[in-house]
Amino acid sequence: MSARAPVPTIAITSGEPAGIGPEICRALARRRWPARLVVLGDRTLIDGRARRGPRSGESRALPAYERATGARRRVELLDVPLRTPSRAGRLDPRNAAYVLELLDTAVEGCASGAFQALVTAPVHKGLINDAGIAFSGHTEYLAKRTGVASPVMLLVGGGLRVALATTHVPLARVSETLTRPRLTAVLRVLHADLKGRFGLRTPRVLVCGLNPHAGESGHLGREEIEVIEPVLRRLRRSGMKLTGPVPADTAFLPDRLAGFDAVLAMYHDQGLPVLKAASFGHAVNVTLGLPIVRTSVDHGTALDIAGRGRADPGSLFAAVSLAIALARPGGARHSAPTRRRRSAT
Repeated sequence: MSARAPVPTIAITSGEPAGIGPEICRALARRRWPARLVVLGDRTLIDGRARRGPRSGESRALPAYERATGARRRVELLDVPLRTPSRAGRLDPRNAAYVLELLDTAVEGCASGAFQALVTAPVHKGLINDAGIAFSGHTEYLAKRTGVASPVMLLVGGGLRVALATTHVPLARVSETLTRPRLTAVLRVLHADLKGRFGLRTPRVLVCGLNPHAGESGHLGREEIEVIEPVLRRLRRSGMKLTGPVPADTAFLPDRLAGFDAVLAMYHDQGLPVLKAASFGHAVNVTLGLPIVRTSVDHGTALDIAGRGRADPGSLFAAVSLAIALARPGGARHSAPTRRRRSAT
């Protein structure tokens, strides 16, 4: 009989301290997980938010993270002090460096082997930029920290896997950003990680066009003719199973999706509204192309309900579950088939 696989240790960054991140991270203690979970954050903050929650039984402090103890299958806390005290719902730029320290500490732990995956609670991009630190999102920040040129954002939920060719880019700049080299790199990363992370032997990807009606033979835009179609032809010759470009307004119909493992949308709000309509609050953001496993929630900081005990930890629970699956040998072989069982509308 083969030896039992080691239990993975998963790092969870608690995100913006004024948002719901600290309390949804504390809610992880409600369950018993098939992994060792280590929440990174300020102890006083996280334990204080727990006492405000609806379940008084969760008010006990999380045990301290002790690397020497091995996998204990419980939620622990790696204390990272705030720069200044935080109040729920009230942003303070002085804590921007704290938010990034959480990420840096987790990435260093993944690189050293202390953690086998990283899960991130939401951050507030505007606050970090207001503090004088250029920050467009977790995806780009983690790519820079790990030396990756072409990260890919993939959302998983509602029976869908939706990847993005461009991420946090203003709509006016999407066309200039969508170059042949970029699209080629995105599709190669998506194909490689669908095989390596998700265990799909021959991934089939449905590729959206950029323009209405996929450009209508050039009458509504030429990006399909000049960028998307040449890239798809070249990659098909290398053996990739790619279909498209197809009009985005019909790409997500159940009959069209049948048999595909993922959809590649050209920009953020082309693909994600459909996925979030089908699974908001339970979807997972996965960063592909990194040397580490990283998943995240599908929502923001929710400052308006922070500290009131109303935050739903469902997406965080889903993100942790998928991170555990991806961290194990063989990856997440049975996660979120693209063929949907119900309409998103």
